[in-house]
Amino acid sequence: MNDVVKISAVESGILQITLNRPEQLNALNQAVLQRLSDIFQQAKHDRAVKAILLTGEGKAFCAGADINQLAELNGINGLAFARFGQSVFNTLENLGKPSIAAVHGYAFGGGCELAMAATMRIAANNAVFGQPEIKLGVIPGFGGTQRISRLIGKGRALEICLTGRRFSAEEAFRWGLANELVAPEALLERARTLLKELVQLGPVAMQSIIDVINQGYNLPLEQALELEATHFGLCCTTADKQEGVKAFLEKRAATFKGN
Repeated sequence: MNDVVKISAVESGILQITLNRPEQLNALNQAVLQRLSDIFQQAKHDRAVKAILLTGEGKAFCAGADINQLAELNGINGLAFARFGQSVFNTLENLGKPSIAAVHGYAFGGGCELAMAATMRIAANNAVFGQPEIKLGVIPGFGGTQRISRLIGKGRALEICLTGRRFSAEEAFRWGLANELVAPEALLERARTLLKELVQLGPVAMQSIIDVINQGYNLPLEQALELEATHFGLCCTTADKQEGVKAFLEKRAATFKGN
């Protein structure tokens, strides 16, 4: 099972996670999802891990759910499979640490859903996205209908999910699904560079930003503002806040320790 997902040694606080089924275009099956679940849970509690870089081996990021496993699903185990996939991706989204999906080649179905669960997405300009589940007689089941509508809007999300059509990296960038476009050969280095910048910032404030945006998005504005104010107050109790303000006044780089 360990071979289906590779992890790197933590370097500069960054853990690289690589889907490793290149011959199957890194398709997601139960083994891959379980391995991702274990890695995300470990990363959440490992203080050495400050950020995650997620990518795929070979010519694709991830072509989606494994069709062989999909063929075996009925109503009962199909529901369980979708719920498990959702829980794995929810863990990534709510890790409290920044993650970047470095997307190249295909990001279809569950692969697109996995990328959308990351904090940000950097796409090679040859990347191709899609939610083609309707062509198999099903719908996105790992959070795709919900995350894509929040990222690119209800109207466009309906079009993408109802037609199942592919869309380019340029379209993904224009619609707001991809944060940046880069040349394929520059993809991983750009993702690492951005993560190295992020891990120098205050981890407490970073987790609060991720939590407040993710949780507040679906709240009425008044409740979301109160959530923001609460986290602002909590940040003001930290040593990181004291260090950040002091460093600014002293015109030097801050050294944040996450407390």
